[in-house]
Amino acid sequence: MEYTIRRADSPLGQPAADWDRPPWPSADVLELGCWPWEDSGHRPPTSARVLYDDGFLAVIFRVEDRYVRAVAERFGDPVSEDSCVEFFLSPFPMGETDAYFNFEVNCGGVLLLRRCSSTTERGWGRPNPLLAEEDARLMPIAHSLPERVEPEIAAPTTWTVEYHVPFELFGRYFVDRPRPRAGTEWKGNFYKCGGKTSHPHWGTWAPVELAEPSFHEPAFFQPLRFA
Repeated sequence: MEYTIRRADSPLGQPAADWDRPPWPSADVLELGCWPWEDSGHRPPTSARVLYDDGFLAVIFRVEDRYVRAVAERFGDPVSEDSCVEFFLSPFPMGETDAYFNFEVNCGGVLLLRRCSSTTERGWGRPNPLLAEEDARLMPIAHSLPERVEPEIAAPTTWTVEYHVPFELFGRYFVDRPRPRAGTEWKGNFYKCGGKTSHPHWGTWAPVELAEPSFHEPAFFQPLRFA
């Protein structure tokens, strides 16, 4: 499986968390359809789109959810315990090093972001540091729900998050990687989770063939091709 990242056909502008706002209709829609682990039975339909222009990589998620919760308050908090969407992205093609960014954003727009080493580089127990917070601030984020959602919303709730990642950020943490252009191949995977909601769940775009829930598995990343 693979996903095509198309060049935006109109200016990206600032993120607005609006699934239907131009230029998003020009992007391919990706569906998270794999739920490989035992969970609560709550498996919310989750879609994503990705576009790019000369300066930014833009990402939007749309989730038809229930049991929605967001209590993380600041950059680096454990947002995967909230109603959360994640995009793990390596600016290297298949077959090369697996070093990657893990963009984790809860429904209230709180971000966790690390520059993660590849499996062969990291070694057991070696931590992957958070980005410098001033670097993370280069990445504007929009969200359709309030920053804090507590108590949990049990009723059906559709929410969106959108963020724009400047290619400058990749340049700071992946030295000497050229900016993508048509024909460039990167790789990655997309996820939906809610580890400490009342109905825990873990969904993926590309299958992760492991017995226990784990997203930090670049061996299962799939091609992302710029057009």
